[in-house]
Amino acid sequence: MNAHRRQLVSLARPVYFSLLATVAAGIINTVWVSRLGGAAVAAVAVATNTENVLLGVSLVFASGTTVLVAHARGARDPGAVRAAVRGGWALFAVVTPMVVLGGLLLREPLARAVLGGEEGAALPLAVAYFAVSLPGIAVFFAQNLVDGILKGAGDTRTPMRLALLANGLILVCDPLLIHLYGVRGAAVSTVLCRCAALAAGLVVLRRNALLRQAARARPAEPLAAALRRTLTTGLPMSADFTVRQGGALVLVAIVARLGVTAVAAYAVAYKVLYVATMAFYAVRQAASIHTAHTRGAGRDARREIGRQAMLVSGTAGLVAVVLLGAAAPWIMAAYGAGPGVAHAGVLFLRSIGPYLLLMACFIALGGVFEGSGGAPALLRVTLLGTAVQLPLAYGLSVLGLPGVCLAMALAMAVQCAVVAVLFARGGRVRGRAGASRHSRADRLPLRGVTRRGGD
Repeated sequence: MNAHRRQLVSLARPVYFSLLATVAAGIINTVWVSRLGGAAVAAVAVATNTENVLLGVSLVFASGTTVLVAHARGARDPGAVRAAVRGGWALFAVVTPMVVLGGLLLREPLARAVLGGEEGAALPLAVAYFAVSLPGIAVFFAQNLVDGILKGAGDTRTPMRLALLANGLILVCDPLLIHLYGVRGAAVSTVLCRCAALAAGLVVLRRNALLRQAARARPAEPLAAALRRTLTTGLPMSADFTVRQGGALVLVAIVARLGVTAVAAYAVAYKVLYVATMAFYAVRQAASIHTAHTRGAGRDARREIGRQAMLVSGTAGLVAVVLLGAAAPWIMAAYGAGPGVAHAGVLFLRSIGPYLLLMACFIALGGVFEGSGGAPALLRVTLLGTAVQLPLAYGLSVLGLPGVCLAMALAMAVQCAVVAVLFARGGRVRGRAGASRHSRADRLPLRGVTRRGGD
């Protein structure tokens, strides 16, 4: 097997299961809370959707730190590793209080806005959930940063284990705490179990050989400069995620024009797609880490990493397309969908194939951009794709869900074409410059460091 492909698979596999475990937390809460009635389910759904948006905020320091730590690790520069870690924690300390305090002060308007102005029983339940979950966002953010540091250090397996630990504890604690405290108990369970996973993650950080050696080194730059570097590195990644989330919400509104049956089918089918799309994002993270590491070491392997990332992700996409097309009726039946919803969902899952294949390649190649400092260009491509997709979806929605799928595929084809051109140009123009910048760092060995994740 190609060395880059082997490394990408080694890094991506644990990330994939970690992402699935993260989604599982919301599913577990929903299953147990469903016994309390529809209003309780709506309240938890509001909180879960809000957390998905806030995940984009955490990418500012989590993903930014991952790239900078991986870059410094490749350069064998312990001072740069320490500066990257310090910068991540400093930005976390600035961002988190603003999110937590702002969320607590605005929790009722926030719940009302997400519920669409609903004043029924779901509103006080959502507000009660937010009263616990929003302070708990500090734990969620810290956990994401710990994961980001470990991934940058080449260890993608520990974040997976921490996610499995948190969700295993949630599975045990949810029934008891929901029985005692209702909807608020679901929030308490999630926060407490994440605290346990965070504590375990901090212990792993202290034991990591690369980070221990970096802790003894003099930081490569002052704290304020490290914070700014983390911000400028992570902000485009955060914005890219936020734009995609926003586009997805608008797309739901467009699908709503087709009726309740179409919306229900779309909602169920889109959740099924997470199983595939998270594989693409796992490859993206792996490509970002591996690219930053090789660039830090003074090697420009972007072309080969990009090709292998598209091969791995594209293969996963092809398998997903075949399986979803063949198993669509059974998938919709497993969700208990009625005949109308099931028919529409099957049609959607069998029409989404071209989009999935194009998305697999685009998302994977995006990791090379993120790992080599090209995230701002990638953000511009995402903005372009969203600007193309939404009007197309609106116009083609007259064809039903297949028309929406066609719009998604056409917009993704535009993004793939643009990013391919940028990728080809970047490989020729910036390759030598990137290698020369790290020539001094290549001479700074990290003695005694244990490699993780296959490097």
